[in-house]
Amino acid sequence: MAISTKVNECVKGASWIRKMFEEGAALREQYGADQVFDFTLGNPTIEPPAELHEELKQIANNPVPGMHRYMNNAGFDETRAAVAEVIAENCTQPVTGNHVVMTCGAGAALNVVLKTLLNPGDEVIILTPFFVEYKFYIDNHQGIPVTVATDDNFQPDLKAIGCAISERTKAIIINSPNNPTGVIYPEETLKALGVLLKEKEQHFGTSITAISDEPYAKISYGEEVPCIFNCVENAVIVTSHSKDLALPGERIGYLAANPAMTDVALFMQGAIFCNRVLGFVNAPALMQRLVTKLQHSSVDSEIYRRKRDLLYDKLTALGFEMIKPGGGFYLFPKSPLTDEMEFIRLAQKYCILLVPGSGFGVPGYFRIAYCVDDEMIERSLPRWEELAKEVGL
Repeated sequence: MAISTKVNECVKGASWIRKMFEEGAALREQYGADQVFDFTLGNPTIEPPAELHEELKQIANNPVPGMHRYMNNAGFDETRAAVAEVIAENCTQPVTGNHVVMTCGAGAALNVVLKTLLNPGDEVIILTPFFVEYKFYIDNHQGIPVTVATDDNFQPDLKAIGCAISERTKAIIINSPNNPTGVIYPEETLKALGVLLKEKEQHFGTSITAISDEPYAKISYGEEVPCIFNCVENAVIVTSHSKDLALPGERIGYLAANPAMTDVALFMQGAIFCNRVLGFVNAPALMQRLVTKLQHSSVDSEIYRRKRDLLYDKLTALGFEMIKPGGGFYLFPKSPLTDEMEFIRLAQKYCILLVPGSGFGVPGYFRIAYCVDDEMIERSLPRWEELAKEVGL
């Protein structure tokens, strides 16, 4: 069966994360699941918070007539209002439910925002390392991704961003806490970015939107995750409850526009329209009802802090170099071998499954997803010791 040339090319260069996950399945078949240490996929093994199960029981035991029917494409009013209320607690802008669209996860939210904003040929800046699907999402809407390197600490390089902005720049995607590095962008940096974007808008006579991808915002280790609305006027938050409520398979999230955004009412009309015509129609009704009362809930970040410290302390003691994450559940060490794919293949010899940094636009590194059971991490440590010894650490 023939598929399009473009899609065929994309499939060949598709997500390293999924490729490594599939190789893990083969290793489990060969050696047994307890002998394979799979750090490839950001698929949390911890369960959602207890209050989520209680709310789900409450909804199931007290069904409301029509609860599974269509609603406004933007979502239930009460859900949007609940989301807005929590956002407003951390920012200076008067966010209301009218600034929120419920979506099928952060991926859908990103696609909705990009379709709303982009004309064919418009450029979107993404900072390396970046979530691998960004390029595909931008291409979905005939945009052009422009990659800009971060600094040695994986923080935004404002000078480099300024040089990359052109009259075709329509948006910049930022991701903090970052996947794959776990770094958090401080408020000072984001405010400086806001000043830079405003200067460039005035220079080119254009509008540039900061799209803040925030699925890990509630998973931080004492370091504040700033509200982008306090820093950039033309800004949109896209996020999901995949990580903070441990619901990746439920695909529930939202987008929220800064009330200070230029023509915000028009943007919201466009986003609601795009949510429908992209085929999402609306976010799942049951999930919207479920998360309405859970906007202040989250998994316990201390669970992830313990996992982070266990791996970080052991690997750095073995000689691996990395930035200590401020949030999320990823480590992004430097490969001890020049060719990180050689190191990835060598790690497989010890049944350790990792994702190469080239999949995130930064060769020479690799990603570890530590959202796995503590017991698996502990069992993997002797294998890490053997691997470190073989590569000369």
